[in-house]
Amino acid sequence: MKELTRVASTKDIRPGESVAVEVGGSRIAVFNIDGLFYAIGDTCSHQGGPLSQGKVQDGIVTCPWHGAQFDIRTGNVLKPPAPTGVASYKVVIEGDEIKIEV
Repeated sequence: MKELTRVASTKDIRPGESVAVEVGGSRIAVFNIDGLFYAIGDTCSHQGGPLSQGKVQDGIVTCPWHGAQFDIRTGNVLKPPAPTGVASYKVVIEGDEIKIEV
């Protein structure tokens, strides 16, 4: 059964920024895109680069290690060298708390 886990406050992640959090043994990148929050696996499927440290533009994050690109809304891979997408997590905002369903 999935459970909501608080990972941050909305004021902790400004628009255009992201953070990495650990929930249930998984590293998850949380992005703020114009006040909307998204969460995907933080580890690039190519060689493990930290997606939370990648450049974000138009809802796409570019892995800082080798340039693979992922859709931050779905986790789908959009550009190699990553062979597969990453997990996508439901984000729930309660008051000023950001919670992720895992």
